[in-house]
Amino acid sequence: MKKRTFIKKLSLATLGTPLYASALASSIAAASKTTPKLLAADDEFWAKIRMDYKLKPEYINLESGYYNIIPTPTLEALHEHINRVNYQGSYYMRTEQWDNKDRMANKLAMLLGSTKKNVIITRNTTESLDMVIKGMDWSHGDEAVYADQDYGAMKMMFEQVAHRYGVINKVVSVPNHPKSDEEIVQVYAEAITERTKLLMVCHMINITGHILPIKKICKMAHERGVQVMVDGAHCVGHFQFNIEELDCDYYGSSLHKWLAVPLGTGMLYVNDKHIDTLWPVFAEHQREPGDISRLNHTGTLPVYHDLTIENAIDYYNMLGGERKEERLRYLQEYWTKQVRDVPNIIVNTPVESERACGIANVGITTMQPAELAKRLMDDYKVFTVAIDYANVKGCRITPNVFTTIAELDVFANALKEMAA
Repeated sequence: MKKRTFIKKLSLATLGTPLYASALASSIAAASKTTPKLLAADDEFWAKIRMDYKLKPEYINLESGYYNIIPTPTLEALHEHINRVNYQGSYYMRTEQWDNKDRMANKLAMLLGSTKKNVIITRNTTESLDMVIKGMDWSHGDEAVYADQDYGAMKMMFEQVAHRYGVINKVVSVPNHPKSDEEIVQVYAEAITERTKLLMVCHMINITGHILPIKKICKMAHERGVQVMVDGAHCVGHFQFNIEELDCDYYGSSLHKWLAVPLGTGMLYVNDKHIDTLWPVFAEHQREPGDISRLNHTGTLPVYHDLTIENAIDYYNMLGGERKEERLRYLQEYWTKQVRDVPNIIVNTPVESERACGIANVGITTMQPAELAKRLMDDYKVFTVAIDYANVKGCRITPNVFTTIAELDVFANALKEMAA
């Protein structure tokens, strides 16, 4: 039995009562008779999924990128976990906490296509990747490579490492509309020298939704003796992939984004050969070689958020990763196709389906991004976020499974009106 199939069956066998009472549970049987691609355009099915979300009616939310609103069944599970931990107090923290954290890490690792020996639970992508950047043994003159389009927090950590250890940072720029995977690989390859130690690359660029050919980039870098750290902040729970097949050295993601876990949950994957070489952010007791828990001394945290990882994975598995991916890509392509050829409108996201999923970025040539975001909210009650750096001028648009076609029509028509 394939690992992904096993995970789904295991999750369905252990679902809690809140999930069985969800709108998703009541409609999933009928959905299983339709292919994910056909179901992506079935508005009646997705209207039922929307019933599992409590949404503010005052505006259309097209900004799911920062934080995904979690479905009601997961929210109810969170409340149960809070009550349970509060009821037991220190007893829970001194007894059950560690086994449950280990169980959550194991379930998360299975979802990723890995094992718990390579995965730890963190608070977010920034914590995960900064742990790697700061935790490496840097020497004066070592080089690191990353892109102008990468996330600011990690770029700042590279700058700190450069200031502290004399590391040389080489910054490349990823084209918004590449002609091929090889063009992107070459961008990074040309920046590598014999002194390059670490390459950071986005699996999905957060400001445009551009999905990069990670496996090919890793192959190229490893042939040159360079480690690869992948920023997958927007990937887990968004589109399907197997983390082991990427062949990267490190991978970080924020679970409170597309997996829809409560705020303050993330993950870090570390390849076997690097577990013992990184310096942890917080010192830990001596561990056996290869024990990744040496990197995971976090102090006291809201453990009920971590407990809810299991419930979020259960909801995701019941919905189906392929179904969710197809729907998110369908929504993105639905509105981008309406505006790609409209005068004065620029879509900063590749048109090819394999290079994007739910996230895209759009701008109007006659407006600054901040003005566009303000006009969308003030005049059309559409909430987005403005992006104005790294060859990207526009608003990032991130629909979710609760987004309707009618809402996207309002947005697309607003763009056309303003562009005219």
